[in-house]
Amino acid sequence: MSARQKPRRLPPFSGVLVLVMASTGLVVVDLTIVAIGLPLISADIADSASAESVVVTYMVAMGALTQIVGSLSDRWGRRSLFLAGIGVFTLSSLAATAAPDLLWLNIARVAQGAGAAAIMANGIPLLADRYAGEERDLAIGAWGSFATAAGLLAPVFGGVLAETFGWRAVFAVNLPLGAAAWALAVRVLPRAPGTGGAGASGTGAARQTGASGGGAARRTDWLGGLLLMLGLGAATLLMLRPGETPWSARDTAVLVTACAASAAFLAVQLRAPVPTLELRMFARPAFSGAMLAVLLSRVLTIGGSVYLVLYFSDGLGMSPTGAGLLMTPIFLAQIVMGMVGSKLIGTRPPGLVIGAGYALKGVGFAALALLITPGTPWWALVVPLLAWGAGGGIAGAPVMAVAVRVTAPERVGMVAGTVSTLASLGAGVGTAALGAVFALRGGPGAEAVTDGARAVLGVSAALAAVAVLVAVTLIGPRRVPGRAPAPAAQGPAPAERRPVPGAEGPVPTAEEGDEGDSSRART
Repeated sequence: MSARQKPRRLPPFSGVLVLVMASTGLVVVDLTIVAIGLPLISADIADSASAESVVVTYMVAMGALTQIVGSLSDRWGRRSLFLAGIGVFTLSSLAATAAPDLLWLNIARVAQGAGAAAIMANGIPLLADRYAGEERDLAIGAWGSFATAAGLLAPVFGGVLAETFGWRAVFAVNLPLGAAAWALAVRVLPRAPGTGGAGASGTGAARQTGASGGGAARRTDWLGGLLLMLGLGAATLLMLRPGETPWSARDTAVLVTACAASAAFLAVQLRAPVPTLELRMFARPAFSGAMLAVLLSRVLTIGGSVYLVLYFSDGLGMSPTGAGLLMTPIFLAQIVMGMVGSKLIGTRPPGLVIGAGYALKGVGFAALALLITPGTPWWALVVPLLAWGAGGGIAGAPVMAVAVRVTAPERVGMVAGTVSTLASLGAGVGTAALGAVFALRGGPGAEAVTDGARAVLGVSAALAAVAVLVAVTLIGPRRVPGRAPAPAAQGPAPAERRPVPGAEGPVPTAEEGDEGDSSRART
């Protein structure tokens, strides 16, 4: 006799979950914590150069390398790459703390991005190896909510550190935290190179070898990785060019390089036996929708928060600590509603859940755009900030679960790399693109800063509406397989993740309508 298990509200506690959440939080915090210290960095070592490069180089370096590391983790194992990532991230934080000039600091930030790439690319695969079924969705939801909320809480933390100890403290704080994460990783990570689903570390590698054809499974797409780094690196140079300088022949050469390298990367991926990025995954509308949602989420969250914090400090005259504290409603709502979103996709169509979250987030952006003035009281902004955070939580957590559901277990590392790449690129592109919007309307003085922030929030509301359309159109209920149940104490193992020769993903379930014939045949 089998009794129906009571639905969980939280994933089971484990050392792996704590490690992945803490390490990811450390990486994501570095996306936004430095933004608070930029005025101090500029006054100390940047001279008249653009200190914005300190933010963008980190985000784009992580985006350029995460996809490569994600593919490698499927073949080389999670543990070694995760430990290497924590080590590189911590040591480069030490180099950033001691930076004597802006060039040194940017080089250290590139190295930080490389370490962050290894951490982020292995987060989802480690959770997928540890959990299954509803527990997996809840664990990924907790990870996604914590990661996004950590980035939003960073301004509070960064403001206190920068005001109290100076800008170098925002990098120095990574040293004890990185050492603690390393010690925990050595203790809790399995030594087997898990590449499959929960509890399937050994069989995952075997499945991969069989699917890919023996020796081909161990190859690495170095050419594709080099082209990806070249294309993103050239694009980074363009994003860092001062907006007031005229376009030059050098800028044209960099643009051509970025476009040519990106086109060559796509061509190589279509021919490589084991590509860095499996382009066929994007043929699935649900996967493409989830990836677009990830990209837009970071454009809105990181890009929007940078210029909102600037409004708090220059428009309302708040201190860095006060500006960071006013971001707290977003953090709290993100955490709470992220778990709600993870639960909702068990009973509601994922596309509608994600679309509803982005709609609420867009309402928060629009309300802020209408409310902010140089004299707006801070308490009038709390409700729109709560809507921003709640919408982001509802929309963000299910996106990760959808991406994992529609992907074969042996490609979870590649999916994690794609998610993290698009997230970091979205943060970098969002900061640069919304910065251009801010520059068109903004300028020195409280009124000009407010006008610039209002323009950024208006554009963010429009992008949130685009995200709603993407979610409800591409992530339909017929395109996302039902959630596999967690392994029961008795009875046969769930068959949803059973590999089928030649299949690109999990066996479809009855919830997929006409795509679920094989599942109905088994019954």
